Amino acid sequence: MTTDTKSSSIQTHGTVRRRVVWSIILLLLAGFAAFNIVAYNQAYTMTHFTEGGAKTAKPEAQKGLGKFKVLLTGVNLPKPVNKLKPSDFGLQYETRRIAVNKDVELEAWYLPCDDSKGLVLLFHGYGECKDGLLKEAKVFHDLGYSTFLTDFRGSGGSNQRVTTVGFLESEDLVKTVEYIAALRKPNRPLILYGDSMGAAAILRAIAIGGVKSDGIIIEGVFDRLLSAVRNRFRSMNVPAFPAAEALVFWGGIQLHFPAFSLNPADYASKVICPALMLHGADDPRATPEQARAVYDRLAGKKSFEDFPGVKHESCLAADPARWKSLVQAFLLELR
Repeated sequence: MTTDTKSSSIQTHGTVRRRVVWSIILLLLAGFAAFNIVAYNQAYTMTHFTEGGAKTAKPEAQKGLGKFKVLLTGVNLPKPVNKLKPSDFGLQYETRRIAVNKDVELEAWYLPCDDSKGLVLLFHGYGECKDGLLKEAKVFHDLGYSTFLTDFRGSGGSNQRVTTVGFLESEDLVKTVEYIAALRKPNRPLILYGDSMGAAAILRAIAIGGVKSDGIIIEGVFDRLLSAVRNRFRSMNVPAFPAAEALVFWGGIQLHFPAFSLNPADYASKVICPALMLHGADDPRATPEQARAVYDRLAGKKSFEDFPGVKHESCLAADPARWKSLVQAFLLELR
């Protein structure tokens, strides 16, 4: 083989190698771009409520092609609508409107109680609205407490169609506490009750928003937003990394908030008022271990009660007698 032939052969091999390398790089870039497009869409559908359509089934119920479609195109979450009213439970109420800022207005229900022992503010979870807490409100009312139920932004009778799973909702909570100042009776306790996202908003409002409360009751709380998102992927038997990280990142970018800092476990250390934590022992969305991470950091007098066999659902519905007994005992200690 001549020198020119050898040189030509080397150049050809070099060109082929470069093409292979560039092809691999382009494939990786295309894969990275596709992954982020899917993650961006997932984050959008999980934080922006739609006008209608069927609500996507829970992660645990996803199977086969349905699961693949949800992973690829995202979920459909219609804006939560209040289907029940306090009057359905025999409770008198007044509808109130609370302005958070020029863009956000909340709807709330005030349920006064004669000779009230105190005032309980109730805050709902992700993808829910205030009518989902009417059973809890009824128990508080039967125990002699006035109640105030608020729809977070994006839910029920409040405007907007977005959710930040507790971050901006804590601002809604701060405004609610400011609003109810005129409704409070002197020397009567103010108690905050929150479920899941509502619990996260309570902890953040106390730690960051300066809210003062005589006691809090929180259910189904997660330790970090990232943990909650990871748990959703695991519930579908899908690897959580790095999808969960990408979803949290893009969710924060879309709604302009530091999503990775939404960590109830960090807020808990600033909570010095008495706290009662209720948690499903089989909760896959906010695991008992993650809830304990929040509980361990609470700075005041506290109690943790788990409910065997209960998942990410109402502890009251699962065991009404025990729920009422625990709550009643906690309220008595605050008086």
